[in-house]
Order: sequence, then structure tokens, then C-alpha cells
Amino acid sequence: MLAENARYAEEILPFWNALDKRQKSLAMEKLIERYWEKGKIIHSNEDCTGLLMVIKGQLRSFILSEYGREITLYRLFEGDVCILSSSCMMRNITFDIHLEAEKDSKILIMPAHVFKQLSESNLAVKDFQAEMVSARLSDVMWVMEQVVFMSMDRRLADFLLEQASIEGNDELLITHEAIARNLGTAREVVTRMLRYFQDEGMVTLSRGRVTVKNRKKLMNYTR
Repeated sequence: MLAENARYAEEILPFWNALDKRQKSLAMEKLIERYWEKGKIIHSNEDCTGLLMVIKGQLRSFILSEYGREITLYRLFEGDVCILSSSCMMRNITFDIHLEAEKDSKILIMPAHVFKQLSESNLAVKDFQAEMVSARLSDVMWVMEQVVFMSMDRRLADFLLEQASIEGNDELLITHEAIARNLGTAREVVTRMLRYFQDEGMVTLSRGRVTVKNRKKLMNYTR
């Protein structure tokens, strides 16, 4: 098991080969393998989870308003790493980030105290941390720009195209409520806009399902 986890870490973490023998041994001994079923919450800022490596599955990062409304920030796929799950050990990260398994997922966790120790003793790890935080914050800023400057109908069209690309299928098994959670809006707003998209021939709707019928028209709608 240790050898298999070390192989995963070497493939996913760009700083792995920059670690010395003692640091690699520490990391390998402390790696934790976990499984989460679809829909389970993996992380909230109440926990100091550590560095997450996605071996299999798909995760969704989101923030939650004081009124209970969610908005998706970014997704993590096989081979991705989540550094903001270690925000409890980094200064000036003050907003709450939550992670949910969108599919059954296998995750490797490097505990926060281990990652912090490596970062403090190895420049390659520190550089990786800075790059990953910058990249994730850029993702967050992109979402915020969309919320502030892009109309909801354009955001919905963009979301449907993105989901179709992720799933590799124009038939999306997703509810209006789930779409609303991703976009940080009300279900009624999503339902109204989807019906308009259906009237315009861009999608067809059925219970728990949205099918993209005209990608070109949807793409034009996002411009």
C-alpha cells in the first residue's frame, strides 16, 4: 500500500523528486487513503484536512452564504491537487471553502502538519504551494467576475456547455436544484431560463435531465 501511494504521489506532485530520502519517508508514512461516496462533504474550513490528491473521481469546491446558498468555485478531477483544503495552516485565507464528492472518489491526504513541515524545509514544496494557491485564487476570481459582470442566462448557458464537456455527453442527469446550487441562484430562476432555452431549441427538459440540443446556439449565447 505504501509503495502504491508513493507512486501516486510521485505522479501527481511535481515537487516529489525534489524531496530528500527522509522527507519522502515522512510523507509516505503519513499519507492517508480515503474513499468518499457521491454527495459526501469531504472538507470544510472547520477541519484542517491537509493536501488532497484526487486518485479517482470528481470533487466540487464551493462556498456557502450565511443564508445557505451555494456557488461552485472550481472542480477537481483525477490527478488534481487541492491546496486550499490546507487553508487552516496558511495565513490570510479567511473565506470558507467546502469540498464535495460529485462522484465516488478515492483521495490521498497528506496531513496539514506534514505538508507544512515539508514546505518549511524544502523550497520546491514552498514554490508549489505558492503556485497552487495563486492558481486556485485565479479560479475563484474568475467565478466572482462572472457573478458580478455576466448575466445569469449567459452563466447558465456556459454551465451547461461545461457540464456536457465534463461528462462527454449532451444528456445531463442533473436537476434544476443542483444547477441552482452550482450557480448560486434560486431554482425558480434556473427553471424559468431553462424553459426559455427549450423554447429556443437549445435544450430539451425532462425530469432530472437536461439535454443539450444545439451547442452552437448555446455557445453564441455565451458571447
